[in-house]
Amino acid sequence: MSTFRNSLRYILHGGPPENGIPDRVRTEIRSREASSERLISWVQLGLVLFFTTLYAIAPRAEGASGFNFVPIALGAYFLFTVLRLVLSYRFELPQWYLLISIGVDMALLVGLIFSFHIQYDQHPAFYLKTPTLMYVFIFIGLRALRFDPRFVLTTGLVAVAGWLGLVFYAAFADMDHMRVTRNYVEYLTGNSILIGAELDKTMVIFTVTIILSVALYRGRSMLFEATRDHAAASDLRRFFAPEVAASITDADTELQAGEGSQREAAILYADIRSFTSTSAKLPPEIVLAVLAEYQNLAVEVINQEGGRVDKFLGDGILATFGAVHPSDTYAADALRAASRLVSSVEADQHRFRAAGWPGRLRIGTAVAAGPVTVGVIGSKNRLEFTVIGDAVNRAAKLEDANKEQNSSSLTDRVTWDLACTQGYQIEDIEARPSTIVAGMNNPVDLVVLAS
Repeated sequence: MSTFRNSLRYILHGGPPENGIPDRVRTEIRSREASSERLISWVQLGLVLFFTTLYAIAPRAEGASGFNFVPIALGAYFLFTVLRLVLSYRFELPQWYLLISIGVDMALLVGLIFSFHIQYDQHPAFYLKTPTLMYVFIFIGLRALRFDPRFVLTTGLVAVAGWLGLVFYAAFADMDHMRVTRNYVEYLTGNSILIGAELDKTMVIFTVTIILSVALYRGRSMLFEATRDHAAASDLRRFFAPEVAASITDADTELQAGEGSQREAAILYADIRSFTSTSAKLPPEIVLAVLAEYQNLAVEVINQEGGRVDKFLGDGILATFGAVHPSDTYAADALRAASRLVSSVEADQHRFRAAGWPGRLRIGTAVAAGPVTVGVIGSKNRLEFTVIGDAVNRAAKLEDANKEQNSSSLTDRVTWDLACTQGYQIEDIEARPSTIVAGMNNPVDLVVLAS
């Protein structure tokens, strides 16, 4: 019973409860619903134009002697539909207006059906035979375009009420000559009313309404979940490189810790000099503003050189070249990015001063190449997509060595030679062979990319 009440409350509410759904997801849902209302308006306009054209060119049914309400009804409905379409592009149509629209739809249909006995000068039972009733399914189906069970349910119930009203009027309009019969032949061939047949029509309308409402009830749940997942996937692409985000969101199976592959790649590590001591003297908003300027610049340079930022480490940046997607020039690209990042920061000092950084913002960069493992690490409840390997550790150690070497960008001889075979060319480099680097067991042949 509680499940039924929850389902009914869900349908009447039009979707999941307010809690648990982010505002941006609800905004996206409302945007799609507004688009659906415009689609419904266009379809309605197309239908009224089609029926108007059909009415204008089709041969007139014979036997009419009374007033013809059809042209007036179609004209009025055309004006209402155009108004509705225009308003749907001006603002989000409120629910009360949509309910009025449903009432107008059903009033048009019921009014036309009712007018037939006047137009043809027949007993009201005459209009119960009209095939125009089938148009009610068009109006019910139109409301399904919004993916909101409330409006389908409302349309169907209004249609049922309208049809029962027509049946009631036909049955009691002429009490002196009651037209109710149980003879099926008499019902088909004369102006008689077969209650069972009218109940059948009513049940068909009601059943179709309920089936569509239940289908939309389930579909709307999926719409909310899909929209929320889409928003999450979009956010994911801001936290990860596009290729990494795609590998997560498009995976055929659920990712598990320990999944990964080994690739040849280059790792770039960048760090701001004296950031901790300087930022301790500044307001938090200035620190974050400077970081934002620096990181925007760094990401632009790294992406343009074919790399992808793996993670931000406070004021540090870890970027990969050839790890996310294979590359034949990963080492050369990484060295170009390291050198260009240093020169770009030096050239754009005005950006950092405008953000509030005192003095010059100086950075250090380092690159190391070699085999790395690219994959998922962590626990079953907390995963991280990253790269691990000796090249990652060497890049971090080499960046720290910039301080001892009074340099701005370093790499090792192995990475330098590899980059040269991949087309990297630069003049006036400085080699420092057999240099002791803190954290490394053996001396390293260093190459200074920028002083």
